[in-house]
Amino acid sequence: MTGPDTPTEAVDTEAMFGFGTTLDVRRYAEPTEHVPAIDDAYRFDPDVTLAILSGFTHNRRVLVQGAHGTGKSTHIEQIAARLNWPCVRINLDGHLTRLDLIGRDAIVVRDGQQVTEFQEGMLPWAVQRPVALVFDEYDAGRPDVLFVLQRVLESDGHFTLLDQNRVLVPHPGFRLFATANTVGLGDLTGLYRGTQQLNQAQLDRWSMVATLDYLDPAVEADIVARRVPALAAGGGGPELIDSMVAMAALTRVGFAAGDLSTVMSPRTVISWAENQLIVDEIDRSFRLTFANRCDLAERPILAEYFQRVFGRDIVGLDGAPVSGDGADEPDPS
Repeated sequence: MTGPDTPTEAVDTEAMFGFGTTLDVRRYAEPTEHVPAIDDAYRFDPDVTLAILSGFTHNRRVLVQGAHGTGKSTHIEQIAARLNWPCVRINLDGHLTRLDLIGRDAIVVRDGQQVTEFQEGMLPWAVQRPVALVFDEYDAGRPDVLFVLQRVLESDGHFTLLDQNRVLVPHPGFRLFATANTVGLGDLTGLYRGTQQLNQAQLDRWSMVATLDYLDPAVEADIVARRVPALAAGGGGPELIDSMVAMAALTRVGFAAGDLSTVMSPRTVISWAENQLIVDEIDRSFRLTFANRCDLAERPILAEYFQRVFGRDIVGLDGAPVSGDGADEPDPS
């Protein structure tokens, strides 16, 4: 990875992100390895964008919290893409160990001889480079893994490699972000099994906590149309996409009211649009995308929502098999 230590090109945030700010935002002149590709269909939330830009500009540690499918990690990636800032994501699943993060001794062959050599993990690798390191599912990380980050979370936090007797000084372009479905208080909804309460002393080290909510319906419909242009161009066009977004919005209201235990994310709406192109039946594509993973007891509520949005009853949502969905044909006798 080559290039200057710090970004130099001034950025017009109004033109690039859709809102003005007093931040002196800079970007690298040219993209290098690990810079994400730009998604022109992505739409930025001003508050979350401002927090993330503060992270890049002033080296703040930013935690982005929100429901699944709202685009938390993508939000960070797309800002990095426009700033030509290398960005690497690490998923903190239960199998990631502190050795994976820090590094470990490994046997390598040098000059025909097997020798033991320390192999750096992703954290020391990133600390020494102009990289935005993003920890996904931060609230699902193991406590012993999260404690590795305690010192690095400070803006000038040096990283000590005990096995190497080395203290790493962070590169001027190193940045640290994280995403989480909860705010570190544990899962109170049952949606995010595997998440846990976070150590409050460590949570306090995050300089900013931004919340990314679901999009405005018009913006969400625009994103779906851009992601699935073939559906927007035919097969019902923008009106159908508007109805799909309205259906998703009703599931979110129902979830907030405790009527539903599953909710449609923007990612689900995009999948629904893609599946609609394949099966060309709105009832069936809805069942295959979302309804079939909902509780049977909640399907009458979904049927009511569907009737409200599309003005008719949905076929096959009462639990009875529908021909073509893997059901047996009825016995003529």
